[in-house]
Amino acid sequence: MKKALILSFILLLGMKTFAQESEFKVYKNGLIYSEKAMDKLSHIADSLNLKFKTCDLSKKFYSKSQTNAYIVKMEGGNIKAAMQDMKNQMPAEEFIKKYPDASITKNALVIKRKYKDYNDKDVVEFEEFNLKDDYGFSITSENVNLYDQNLQHQWLFEHDKETSYSKESLEAFYFPNRFSSGEIPEKYAYMIGYSDCLIDTTATKFKDKVKEGRVDMPKNWMAFSDKRKAKLLEELRGTRVIGGCSQDMGPRVHAVNIALLSAETYNWNVFLKSHLDIMNDRFDRVTDGSYAWGQRNTYIRELEELNIDVLKLVMGISFRIENPVKNHYYGSIGRIGRALSESQNKTEAENTLLTAIADNNLDHYNRLLLFFLFKNYNSYTADETLKKTNEEKLFASINGLPDYYIQQLK
Repeated sequence: MKKALILSFILLLGMKTFAQESEFKVYKNGLIYSEKAMDKLSHIADSLNLKFKTCDLSKKFYSKSQTNAYIVKMEGGNIKAAMQDMKNQMPAEEFIKKYPDASITKNALVIKRKYKDYNDKDVVEFEEFNLKDDYGFSITSENVNLYDQNLQHQWLFEHDKETSYSKESLEAFYFPNRFSSGEIPEKYAYMIGYSDCLIDTTATKFKDKVKEGRVDMPKNWMAFSDKRKAKLLEELRGTRVIGGCSQDMGPRVHAVNIALLSAETYNWNVFLKSHLDIMNDRFDRVTDGSYAWGQRNTYIRELEELNIDVLKLVMGISFRIENPVKNHYYGSIGRIGRALSESQNKTEAENTLLTAIADNNLDHYNRLLLFFLFKNYNSYTADETLKKTNEEKLFASINGLPDYYIQQLK
C-alpha cells in the first residue's frame, strides 16, 4: 500500500512537472524565447529606458468612482408596494422597518463604470465588489446618464416578474452617499505612467480588422528573411483565435507565435502586449473550467531577464483608475498574484504590496484589489511557515480599513 501511494505521488509529480514544462518549447536559456530573441529584446528594452525618461509622468490618475450602498433583495411579500416606495425615494432605514422580510446588506462597496455591451450599445453598470466571493450584485442600464447623476439618497432597482421557473423578485441598491473619486497618490501614479510608457498604448497587438481562424507557424520560420517574418507577423496580427474549450491551447500558442515573431522583427510594442496576454491568460474561449488554469504558466521570468522594472510594470497594470489613457492595459489580479509568486524578487514584491494595502491615502477599492492579489500570491507559497507569516502581515496591513470590510475579509 505504501509503495502504491509513493508511486502515485511520483506519477502526479511527473504529470505536474510535464504540464508546467511542456506548454511551450523551452530553449537552452530556460526561457520560451531563444537567446537570439532575448538579446534583441534586451537591446530594445535598453533604448526604452531612455524613452521612459522622456515620458510625461506628470499625468494625474483618479480612483474608480465608488461608494458604499445598501443592497436590498425581496422574493415574495408586497413587492408592488415596495417598488412604489423605491420610486418615491423612501429612506432606506424606513424601508427596512416597513419590509422586515427583505434581505439587507449594508456598507457594500459599489463601483460604477461605462462600457459597450455585446451589441455595441453604451451601458452603465453599478457593481458590488463582493469581498466573500466573485458573485457581486450588479445592475446594468442603457440609461448612461445615470453615470453622471447624483444618486445620493436614491434607489436603483430591478424587478423580475414571476415565471414558471422563478418567483417574482425585487433587487436594489440604495446610495446613502455620493459616488466619489480621489487622486491616486503620486508613487502609484508613477507606476501607472511607467506601464503606459513601457507598453506604448498608442499601438495594439491586433490590427484594426481581424478575422477568426488559425494560422499555422511554419516549422522553418526561423530561417525566414526579416521581411518574410514581418509579413507572417502581420498575418498573425490579422487573425483572432477563439478557444473551443478549456484545453484548447490555440489562443495561447497564437500569442506566443506573435511574441516570437515580434521579438525577431524588433517589434517591442506587439511583443510586450502578446507576452502580457500570455501572463494574464487574456484570451477568448467558448468555455473555461478552473481545472485547466494551473497548466497555464505566467512566464514572468522572461520579462525579468530584460532590463525593465517588472514590479513597477505589473503594479501599474493592477490599479483600477477612472481616467485611463486609451488602450491602457489592465492586468488580471489573480494571474498577477501567481506571476509574482514565480518572481525572482519576492521580498520587494511583498513589501510593495503590503505598503500599498496599508496606505490610507489610496482608495478602498484599489487597496482591497491588492489585498486579494497578495492573498493569491501567498496561496502559491509552498513553505507553510512562511505562508502563515505572510498572512499575518497581510491582515495587519488592513487595520486602517473600515471595520465592516475587515470583518468580511476574515
